[in-house]
Amino acid sequence: MLKAQNSLGIIFFPAFDWAISPTHPERQERLLYTQDQLREEGLFDIEGIGEYKPDVAAIEDLERVHFLFPDGGSVTTRSHRISAGGAMKAADLVMTGERERAFAMVRPPGHHAMKVVHGSRGFCTVNIEAVMIEHIRETYGHKRVAIIDTDCHHGDGSQDVYWHDPETLFISIHQDGRTLYPGSGFPQELGGPGAMGRTLNIPLPPNTSDEGFLMAMERVVMPILDDFKPDIIINSAGQDNHFSDPITNMNFSARGYAALNEMLRPDIAVLEGGYSIQGALPYINLGICLAMAGVDFSHIREPNYNPEQVRQSSRTTEYIEELCSQLPRLYFDPPAFKSGKDTSQGILSGDTFVRHRQIFYDTDGINEVQQENLTVCPKCRGLLKIETRADSGPLCLGVEIPIDACPECRSKGYQLVEEGQLKGNYRYIQLINRLDKEYVRFGF
Repeated sequence: MLKAQNSLGIIFFPAFDWAISPTHPERQERLLYTQDQLREEGLFDIEGIGEYKPDVAAIEDLERVHFLFPDGGSVTTRSHRISAGGAMKAADLVMTGERERAFAMVRPPGHHAMKVVHGSRGFCTVNIEAVMIEHIRETYGHKRVAIIDTDCHHGDGSQDVYWHDPETLFISIHQDGRTLYPGSGFPQELGGPGAMGRTLNIPLPPNTSDEGFLMAMERVVMPILDDFKPDIIINSAGQDNHFSDPITNMNFSARGYAALNEMLRPDIAVLEGGYSIQGALPYINLGICLAMAGVDFSHIREPNYNPEQVRQSSRTTEYIEELCSQLPRLYFDPPAFKSGKDTSQGILSGDTFVRHRQIFYDTDGINEVQQENLTVCPKCRGLLKIETRADSGPLCLGVEIPIDACPECRSKGYQLVEEGQLKGNYRYIQLINRLDKEYVRFGF
């Protein structure tokens, strides 16, 4: 009888009652075929591997992370909260020591959900990894966290949530944003003024195969992780880099995904994208599970896999080699954020960092405009203020007092909320006070 070297908990949630449309790629069959495959292969007969049910995240769990407008109940469904709760369950299994590793196979996905949420974009409404991470920090204390996002699409939502957090390392390996949604994820996107280098993007060219992905892992990701020394490693485990995926242009294999996880050794994996429902996901998920459990995965082989047909070109290899030679220095020696220099990433003026942004919620057809202001503080990570409006809707205000807030930033945060209430400029105001674990909202 096989035995897992690392005990593994697997959380399933197919979300039977949630779909964008009956034929949309992001539908319940994404997990149903996987569930059948894992049982047929006898995965749960391996000693040390067990299946668990998800928890249900409370609105407060979401409000630790997101400014939700008009409110959490309006923009999320129970399925979103169970998907986030499945990720939280995975975290609890690992943090309590019940399992050494955990894989949350849940949907809807989350890595395109940004700090502010007015609706769904990129099939995502709630950033389930971020909800999980902040649940860990709220429940188990301070942790340095590394998120390695291996979805084919840039994890722009996770990047946005942790743009100003020096204790969270976010690395996204994805198809070059010049060729795929959401059109972002370039090397110059490095984080806010207090967290430069804590965001790192690895945009790979179309038709990259196992060789290119594993090269980026070995030459860029692993040396940076060795230096950052996270307490927890999370794989934001999108699977749409597969050669058979219908909406992307990459050539990764199921065995390549398993090899990536064997190298990464994540504590927790959370399912993101992946839309080759029969030809890829059952085999990728099986490979990831075996790799996380420390069980041989060399027999994994999906239908229609021909290594020669999906091999990357020599030109692609040369491009990735050059990329891998240049990217590490952006983490180890990031450029200084210069005061007064207005860039696409924002402008630093005195002790205030400002970003003006336009965000399109492609799933719901919503246009958002927002202004983000961060107080750059020498004593803490700074007070965050976001003014936001969706389409022709009302102006809303979000204020976040950080988890390490100094007395000045804490006091200024309350002052911003009180001024917003008195002046009546905002239809909705939400306060996230991580220091005192206070999450409140006001509507007028």
